[in-house]
Amino acid sequence: MSTSTSTVPAPVPAPSPAAVEQKLRPDRKKSRGIYDVLGLLFAVVMAFPVYWLIISSLRPNHEIRSYDQTLWPSSLTFDNFARAVEQPNFSTAVQSSLIVSVTAVVGGMIIATLAALAIGRFRFFGRRALLMVLILVQMLPPTAMLIPIYAQLNAIGGLDEYWGLIVVYLVSTLPFAIIMIRGFVVNIPVELEESAMVDGCTRMGAFRRVIFPLLAPGLAAASIFALVNAWNEYLFAYILINDNSKYTLNVWLMTFTTERGTDYGALMASSTMIALPVVVFFMIIQKKMATGLTSGAVKG
Repeated sequence: MSTSTSTVPAPVPAPSPAAVEQKLRPDRKKSRGIYDVLGLLFAVVMAFPVYWLIISSLRPNHEIRSYDQTLWPSSLTFDNFARAVEQPNFSTAVQSSLIVSVTAVVGGMIIATLAALAIGRFRFFGRRALLMVLILVQMLPPTAMLIPIYAQLNAIGGLDEYWGLIVVYLVSTLPFAIIMIRGFVVNIPVELEESAMVDGCTRMGAFRRVIFPLLAPGLAAASIFALVNAWNEYLFAYILINDNSKYTLNVWLMTFTTERGTDYGALMASSTMIALPVVVFFMIIQKKMATGLTSGAVKG
């Protein structure tokens, strides 16, 4: 009697995650390299106008007007910056921009913080409707509100006055700032505020010692938005301010264009100097701004 033995094939071991990753790694490296190249190209395209602005501010005027343009000037000069600083009303334009921008940012952040605290902490009739209105207001183009704003300021004597322009800039930044800061207020546990009040703090003391430090990222993001909006705005400043001594920097740039032509070198130098304060402010608070844009604004 013969017996037959059947051999069962041994099970094939499953590939380890490391082996799978090793196999797919060339494809990942290839796709990542493509994305890196695309990102670099987009960065170059976005940065080229800034580069051309700075380089043009250092070129001699005859080279700027030349048809043979090069990526790097044949000679560098700081005469354009000297002419820009010596232009009439330069100091008054700097003063006007500082007064309007700083006041609008500080006032806007105070009002937006209080409004966001009220919306985020208290339950009252019309709260959701108010939030919807704040969102819808941001969809309106500024030019659509130009004539009504001009008529209202003319009726109350706000034309050619700093406070009229400040009110316009402050109100235009409030919807975004309130929604941004409200996201942080909602994410702060109420128990922290209640614990501070149990320990003897008043409601305002609890806000100052507990809530306000936690709102710093949201305030940083909202303040840079308000500063850019106020510092770089041109249309309302041009329409609402007609006094040469109260021109903001963006309106003051028009003085480089006369009947004889445009002084492009001094214009580029002035534009470079105008952009520096916002860049410096952004570099100072960039970390808090990045946190503010990615945390509190996406919840609540």
